[in-house]
Amino acid sequence: MGENRSVAAAPPPSSAKASAIDDALLKQFFAEVSEVERDNEVIRILSCFKLNPFEYLNLSFDSSIDEVKKQYRKLSLLVHPDKCKHPQAKEAFGALAKAQQLLLDQQERDYILSQVVAAKEELRSKWKKQLKKDTASKLKSLVTEGKYDQEHEQSEEFQQQLRLKVREILTDQEWRRRKMAMRISEEEGRLKKDEEETKEMWKRKREHEEQWEGTREKRVSSWRDFMKGGKKAKKGEIRPPKLKTEDPNKSYVQRPVKRG
Repeated sequence: MGENRSVAAAPPPSSAKASAIDDALLKQFFAEVSEVERDNEVIRILSCFKLNPFEYLNLSFDSSIDEVKKQYRKLSLLVHPDKCKHPQAKEAFGALAKAQQLLLDQQERDYILSQVVAAKEELRSKWKKQLKKDTASKLKSLVTEGKYDQEHEQSEEFQQQLRLKVREILTDQEWRRRKMAMRISEEEGRLKKDEEETKEMWKRKREHEEQWEGTREKRVSSWRDFMKGGKKAKKGEIRPPKLKTEDPNKSYVQRPVKRG
């Protein structure tokens, strides 16, 4: 009888080995990439919808964080200014970096995905209305227990509609955000203007009080002089001459008495 030899299963490659394989594949990929393909990728990136980072990285909305990192690495090397001669390669490279940053930020990612959910709900509602009109499609959806609807959502037509609807919703949300920011800025400007006007009013009031206080001694001195010297005739005022009376001690004017 022959000897039975057990063959041990080969151990899975380590993460370092897997990374080395990925690097080798990337090098091979970039070696085959022509300058025209690099330029086309720059043009694609710069034509993307600015509010959708998934579009910049050419990823679906259900892509994982690891897929985001891997795709960013691939595309950033493709359009890197040191390797791509396109005049806007640097701009495209920066756009990719910003897109990855947004998708790695949990808050930003959740916000975008919430808009995707809203877009899907709108499209599903529209799809259900179409099914009501199309009896054959409705029956097919009921028979397949929802598989027909799933196939529809996985179709390229639905995905294209989803991208357009997400654009529409993100644009609307951004417009609302800018309007709100403008209103807040206008209100802050009005409050600042009111505050400055109030400060200026109190400043003028203080200056007036200081001026009034500064002339106090002069006003008191003038009043004292007035009380000492009596009321003086105003400049330009003409007073009638005093008539002499027979009795110089009397202050009133005495009419002369005719003697018979």
